[in-house]
Amino acid sequence: MSNWLFDWLFKLSGWKVSGNIPYHLKKCIIIVCPHATWVDFPVGVGVRSILKRKIYFWGKKELFQGPFGWIFKKLGGYPVDRTKHTNLVDAIAEIYNSKDEFYAGLAPEGTRKDVKELKSGFYYIAQKANIPIVMVGFDFVNKKVMLNEPYYPSGDFEKDKIDIAKFYQTVPGIQKSWIKNYLKNS
Repeated sequence: MSNWLFDWLFKLSGWKVSGNIPYHLKKCIIIVCPHATWVDFPVGVGVRSILKRKIYFWGKKELFQGPFGWIFKKLGGYPVDRTKHTNLVDAIAEIYNSKDEFYAGLAPEGTRKDVKELKSGFYYIAQKANIPIVMVGFDFVNKKVMLNEPYYPSGDFEKDKIDIAKFYQTVPGIQKSWIKNYLKNS
């Protein structure tokens, strides 16, 4: 999903990438924070192009409706219906298990508003598919996208969410309630 236009726009806008997804890693779920503005999406598409990886994304189904829905599909989106209890974790884990190589990203905050907790589906998908989580931080202060080393969940979300919060605490400009909430008891 590399594209010279996305590469050029990403670089022209002054963004840089710090880190990479190891090339030996065939599958992972990528979590991106903060989900702060509509700018997240074009920056993410630029990062994907710079990394020269075919990275899909999970997004709310409403993005895929209306006159521009086809664009999100064409750019590698998978719609998610968040209004129903549909066993989505199992369905997504099965997608990972059915493929030899698959990378997909999502915003675990679930909204651009401040939240006290992350949506935990990404964690349970990683567990069920036996894949690592790659944490990506958008440093809007320095226009830098920070990629962390793959993180393998231990099976104890209460413990692992502290590690996740510690990574995102290092990303300049992120002042999110969920980080403070996760770290208050560590």
